[in-house]
Amino acid sequence: MWLRMTQRLHIVGGGMAGSEAAWQAAHMGVDVVIHEMRPKVGTFAHQTGNLAEMVCSNSFRSDDDEQNAVGLLHWEMRAANGLIMTTADEHRLPAGGALAVDREPFAETVTAKLQNHPRVSITAEEVTTLPEDGHWIFATGPLTSAGLGAAIQSETGAEALAFFDAIAPIVYADSIDMSRAWMQSRYDKGETEEERTAYLNCPMNRTQYEAFIDALLAADKTEFHEGETAGYFDGCLPIEVMAERGRETLRHGPMKPVGLTNPHQPDEKPYAVVQLRRDNALGTLFNIVGFQTKMKYGAQTDVFRTIPGLENASFARLGGIHRNTFINSPTLLDEQMRLKSRPNIRFAGQITGVEGYVESAAMGLLAGRLAAAEILETPLPPVPQDSAMGALIHHITGGAEAKTFQPMNVNFGLFRPVDGLKGGRRGRKDRYKAYTDRAKSAWTEWLAGR
Repeated sequence: MWLRMTQRLHIVGGGMAGSEAAWQAAHMGVDVVIHEMRPKVGTFAHQTGNLAEMVCSNSFRSDDDEQNAVGLLHWEMRAANGLIMTTADEHRLPAGGALAVDREPFAETVTAKLQNHPRVSITAEEVTTLPEDGHWIFATGPLTSAGLGAAIQSETGAEALAFFDAIAPIVYADSIDMSRAWMQSRYDKGETEEERTAYLNCPMNRTQYEAFIDALLAADKTEFHEGETAGYFDGCLPIEVMAERGRETLRHGPMKPVGLTNPHQPDEKPYAVVQLRRDNALGTLFNIVGFQTKMKYGAQTDVFRTIPGLENASFARLGGIHRNTFINSPTLLDEQMRLKSRPNIRFAGQITGVEGYVESAAMGLLAGRLAAAEILETPLPPVPQDSAMGALIHHITGGAEAKTFQPMNVNFGLFRPVDGLKGGRRGRKDRYKAYTDRAKSAWTEWLAGR
């Protein structure tokens, strides 16, 4: 089908959401232009000009599609020929039950697939206005540029909502002391030996842990600018913020010692364990799991080198903190993710108030399909609320309380109850399986156009 130039779909932002939206729309027969400001205009967190660059963790989290909501979202995206999930599977790294990827080849492959698609063109330019005509998806993510942020704020008439997001450091593998550290996934989880040894572990006794907490609390931190407040997302708290909540918080969070046995001292149970996950296929880089931080660079090296096994650690990247902007979607967007005041514009990804790579890509998938269907004048049925996709889009476009709206990961708390199942902890496994069975059926029917 030939489309007028005004019928092209313009997508601003080439992250997870924008890349997925472009892929879906192009496969439905719509010409797509991706407007990505990098590398012409950089950001604090990005290192390259590639599309779908992973700037924080290299993990898409759990791949369990029967007992985990994000794993269910993986399943739904794969069923929809999702670019992000397909490419993640191609560059998968051992990570126990999680889906972790080799980040650089992953982004390079996503970029190449979109560059080579006959219906997709990519332009390196910064968009700083909200167009009055044409079909647009804004998927600029948590690092929306100041100019565009001002335009969005002017249009919506609302103060920009924002929280702060922190990045974990990455360590060179050959600088880790393996006479103190060891390889093991928690509870030896995994079907292969490679999966059962996907994580590198650094043990601490109680004295070492207490000294680490003291150093963490005393370290120099990044200060906020005047007028800024720290509204962190609970799923990505800096470690020093967690430590401030109580000295044992980290030991029951990212440093929990359960399910691990130190082969160097098998009879001595660690008081705490720092885990590192492989960050590339070569196994030359490891990121420190859950160690997002706002410590200054000098303080980071000092504090992290107190960890047994990391005394001589060399860092490929230190942690950092950046502003993460999102809109009040329940107030501003309709059920098709369109801006109520400008229906020619859709929003997708983290800027809508979903949190995480997977959730961002999922909202891009929906936005791309909904926009393409509108352009082709072939309306889609409503996204089924009982699917993981539907639960998320319902949450951000009206299900959440607008006054207290905060970024949200997908979780079974967003799903409608399943009739006939008992509540309580004893029934949780059956309840989650019922959620996923119902969701898969609903999603499969939606994809078939029913």
